[in-house]
Amino acid sequence: MLVSANQSYERAAEDIEVLTGVKVSHSTQQRLVHRQTFELPQVEEPVEEMSVDGGKVRLRTPQGQPSEWRDYKAVNLHECRVAAFFQDNESLVNWVNGQPLSKPLTCLGDGHDGIWNIYAQVGTAAQRREILDWYHLVENLGKVGGSQQRLNEVEACLWQGNVEGAIAQFEDWQHERVSIFIAYLNRHRERIVNYGYYQAEGISVGSGAIESTVKQIGRRIKISGAQWDKDNVPQVLKHRCAYLNGQFSK
Repeated sequence: MLVSANQSYERAAEDIEVLTGVKVSHSTQQRLVHRQTFELPQVEEPVEEMSVDGGKVRLRTPQGQPSEWRDYKAVNLHECRVAAFFQDNESLVNWVNGQPLSKPLTCLGDGHDGIWNIYAQVGTAAQRREILDWYHLVENLGKVGGSQQRLNEVEACLWQGNVEGAIAQFEDWQHERVSIFIAYLNRHRERIVNYGYYQAEGISVGSGAIESTVKQIGRRIKISGAQWDKDNVPQVLKHRCAYLNGQFSK
């Protein structure tokens, strides 16, 4: 389980033979994984922060047909555990709600509605402290273009959570990119906080933890040439997350 969670079944078979002298074919490696029950971990300490993001997995298609990429959702309970779910947001929400969640619970995410729709089912509205990821916010600001001085002034306002001040910087410039960005600010107004204050208080303002998790999952499921049967994807994700959670080292 440990070896095949970190590389292809073929490579795992080769390495196991080198390490132990025992031959376990790649097909046997795969069967062992799919026979295994990977229990979702239970966190003991209260979860203070979490982040959710999406990743891509390549599905197996008939020879000659184009590749199909489908979304999965990954969740990182900061400094606790990670998990991933393929087209099963209900299980994601149930797993998170089954953990001891602190009050407040900091929920970090980018601007995609799907992420916030998931958060809407986590804990209670009074419990959640939703924060729009600072780095995605700045990335969207950069798409506006124009004067660098203006962009710097807008960024300074946003760092303090001053949405009205940020919007005011564009009063003398009418442009489609500006309108799109202002609509983005208004849509996430309640999630744009005083980032400087929160950071000084030791509260995360960026969703780097979940982006790292998606990359770590991708190192297994997106290895060169990898394609997966749709029905096998949930088990493959559980296998990789069990590895990332250190479940094979106990």
